Amino acid sequence: MVRIIDLSVPMEDSPSEPLPVKVTHEPHQQAVELMKMFFGCSEQDLPQGLGWANDSVTLGAHAGTHVDAPWHYFPTSGGKRAKTIDEMPLEWFYHDGVVLDMRHKPRGSGVTVDDLQKVLAKIKYKIKPWDIVMIQTGADRLWGKPEYFEAGCGMTRESTLWLIEQGVRVMGIDAWGWDRPFWAIKEEFTKTGDKSVLWGAHFVGKDKEYSHIEKLANLDKLPKPFGFKVACFPVKLTGGSAGWARVVAILED
Repeated sequence: MVRIIDLSVPMEDSPSEPLPVKVTHEPHQQAVELMKMFFGCSEQDLPQGLGWANDSVTLGAHAGTHVDAPWHYFPTSGGKRAKTIDEMPLEWFYHDGVVLDMRHKPRGSGVTVDDLQKVLAKIKYKIKPWDIVMIQTGADRLWGKPEYFEAGCGMTRESTLWLIEQGVRVMGIDAWGWDRPFWAIKEEFTKTGDKSVLWGAHFVGKDKEYSHIEKLANLDKLPKPFGFKVACFPVKLTGGSAGWARVVAILED
């Protein structure tokens, strides 16, 4: 038997989305005139005079749970034109998964290489090439609230590079973004003037090709931190900087 655990947040108009998402649900009655036009029928020809339901959605490519393409990070990656989401190899997005629990890290802090290595030693796991590594911050418990945008810790340039050096090409996090929350980056930049802290983990993509998943959820519902597959195929948005994804963990019972 196979058990599937949903690791995605819903696509919805939520206080957790600082960039607006608009969803309009169109009821069955609204399509009657369209169906009459397409099929040459009358309202009496339709069951109880009803047509199909439909929905209209206005949103950015980075709304909800989504996979970022290298094009999102910079126009080039490793000296070549960066790939858009529709150009990414599908083979990247179905592999063994592992969760690294960073819920002990303070809000706004950066996950270091040492943090990653300590958690891996604790769970007695060695990262393999192509593993899909997911960082658990606990921020997903705030989904539906404005505080979600500023919650959790985040990755750094160094820790992102280290994962890539282990052969990881797809990684993810259960917070709003892969880097530390914007307020924490702004606070450090204001204090130090160090330009390297500005979106440092994302900008790794200028040098090394990789993708990450943002706004994961339910990592705490996995029975153990490894021993499952992750499927995270992004929607094929032509020329897109990201693609929405229904990310799931697949467990063999």
